[in-house]
Amino acid sequence: MANQVEENIIRTDYSEEMQRSYIDYAMSVIISRALPDVRDGLKPVQRRTLYDMYELGIRYDRPYRKCARIVGDTMGKYHPHGDSSIYDALVVMAQEFKRGQTLVDGHGNFGSIEGDGAAAMRYTEARLMQITQEVYLADLDKNVVDFLPNFDETEKEPCVLPVRIPNLLLNGAEGIAVGMATSIPPHNLGEVADAVKAYIKDNAITVKGLMRYLKGPDFPTGGIVVNKDSLLDIYSTGSGKIRVRGKVEVEQGKGGRQSLVITEIPYTMIGANIGKFLNDIAALVENRTASDITDISNQSSKEGIRIVLELRRGADVENLKNMLYKKTRLEDTFSVNMLAVADGRPETLNLKQIIEHHVDFQIEVCTRKHQILLEKEQEKKEIQEGLIQACDVIDLIIEVLRGSKSKIQAKECLTDGNTQGIRFKTKTAQKQAARMHFTSRQADAILDMRLYRLIGLEVEALIEEHKETLANIARYEEILNNYSVMMDVIVSDLNATKRAYGRKRRTVVENAQEAVFEEKRPEEMEVVFLMDKFGYAKTIDKAAFERNRETVREEYKYVFSCMNTDKICVFTNTGKLHLVKVMELPQGKVKDKGVPIDNVSNYNSQEERAVFVGSLAQVKESSLLFATAQGLVKQVEGREYDVSKRTVAATKLAEEDELIFAGISDHAEYVVLQTGEGYFLRLPVSEVPFQKKNSRGVRGIRLGNGDLAVYSYLLDSTAEYSIDYNGTPVSLSRLRLGKRDTRGSRVKK
Repeated sequence: MANQVEENIIRTDYSEEMQRSYIDYAMSVIISRALPDVRDGLKPVQRRTLYDMYELGIRYDRPYRKCARIVGDTMGKYHPHGDSSIYDALVVMAQEFKRGQTLVDGHGNFGSIEGDGAAAMRYTEARLMQITQEVYLADLDKNVVDFLPNFDETEKEPCVLPVRIPNLLLNGAEGIAVGMATSIPPHNLGEVADAVKAYIKDNAITVKGLMRYLKGPDFPTGGIVVNKDSLLDIYSTGSGKIRVRGKVEVEQGKGGRQSLVITEIPYTMIGANIGKFLNDIAALVENRTASDITDISNQSSKEGIRIVLELRRGADVENLKNMLYKKTRLEDTFSVNMLAVADGRPETLNLKQIIEHHVDFQIEVCTRKHQILLEKEQEKKEIQEGLIQACDVIDLIIEVLRGSKSKIQAKECLTDGNTQGIRFKTKTAQKQAARMHFTSRQADAILDMRLYRLIGLEVEALIEEHKETLANIARYEEILNNYSVMMDVIVSDLNATKRAYGRKRRTVVENAQEAVFEEKRPEEMEVVFLMDKFGYAKTIDKAAFERNRETVREEYKYVFSCMNTDKICVFTNTGKLHLVKVMELPQGKVKDKGVPIDNVSNYNSQEERAVFVGSLAQVKESSLLFATAQGLVKQVEGREYDVSKRTVAATKLAEEDELIFAGISDHAEYVVLQTGEGYFLRLPVSEVPFQKKNSRGVRGIRLGNGDLAVYSYLLDSTAEYSIDYNGTPVSLSRLRLGKRDTRGSRVKK
């Protein structure tokens, strides 16, 4: 009979289990994926990638290796979360426009500042930068940090790298966890080192005192920080907004023309936002807000950013610069949230706290390093003293070795004075051998010693080496027992790093005035709006319209005069009103095609169609009549549509209803409603009540089963109106006058 497996059913509350599981998941993402550690400023994927390159021996002075090898090895040993996350981290560490200090030396296509992605990992190669090897990964062999088992416990990985400079400040960090995010700007290496030294000199220094050394962020893209006075509060609280501008220079051209040249951009504009910036300028030129710009060219290259805006002669340069800051992303905000993992938990830190954590970590690393060095020097001292002592009695030792039957027997004599079984030439030699008490380590060194070490010069060198070892021991003991001496060692490392890798600040920090752009008011003039049945719109000069009146009336569906400072109202079958500035429409010739109305408004020709188009100036001074497919009608005061939003609800519609007609009803005496089944109802406009735009209206015509209203007509009493209905002429003016909410009369097909 088969053994029965006992069931182990754990009964628990569902909500408690979900809460516990989600908290475990959230903490895993926060600690193990998204947030950097305050000690080395690295996320786990970055730390593991750098350590794997170190383990593979891909040093700065050795050949490049394929990124695919690095990614695969990292994923297989340390980071089992997919190759894309590892390669993305590797690419970012190699992009000099992303970080204050690149940590990986990339060879091949690693993307561009304009948003071009890196080539596939099978094509690119990489190796460690010299600073990474000497400042981030040095002393890993001296047990300065703890090593933990990897995910499958087949390898060991460092829980943190012994970075000698606050990388959290140097390179900054960006990451989105569960319910929290970090955003730390990069800083200048020399200023960071100076701030750390200032804290070491005076632990009571304030954030304001530290900022005498660390002026603010130093973005790799340069630019100008324009809210210097806000930085103290940002670095004191660990959060805030930094306003960054691009750098704009004025160049003189031929014929007195000038050009605006953008040589540095805000850090937030890296990537696709450069293309968006160029599109925004083009849009400003097209809608004549920046009419003084005659040409836009992006001349950026590997040497740096260079975007050239050519200007008209006599253009107001300062006003145009302010326009770029005000209406494009050439001035942008960088949100700061200095969140990092400190003591195993996420914490928002200010500038001083980050430096405090770094110095505490350096003290721990320095202590562990010099303890290991001290132990090694003490071992050397022990061996050296044994060898020096052995040189003084070398004849006796040789006699012991020649008289011994085994290495073990000889070692016992050297360490314990055990002469049993060893042949000596004289009793005196045996008595002297019985008094030998070398340590085990010294005995091993004596037994392994080569004969050339007995040369006089070699003995003298051994004595000098012993003196050096004693000096090292004294030095290491002084470092470990004297706090100020240890601080001198840490400061010395900082100075060496600053000398080797420091560079000038790239970002200017200042207080700048708010950019004020005075938009030139265009000269007010009357134009003619044209829109064809395909939705292409434009404006033309009034004189051009008069010369081509008949042609224009034949080719365009909507034709009316308006002012160039006015807005166009587009009422659609979905019950929406889209407003379009006339200035945003191209002004051209009669033969010009125009632009789709979709391009200059929220109108979507794929999902809606226009039922009425008119100028806002006329609409807001008039009354409008609306009719829907379900036979509802109402009138609305046009001033309700004088709004600033680009899209508003023109009327409220019931489910499955749509707007079939909208028109100005001021001078109309009658309204005719037509249905799909051929029913026509003529009734006085006065019977259609005025309502608000957010109402549905009242029943105008009673519909039969399956019938819908398809169109409406507004008539005055002075003219005859006729239409053709399925080959039958229908005189709308002669239809029998009916009442609202009746069926009307039917026209036979």
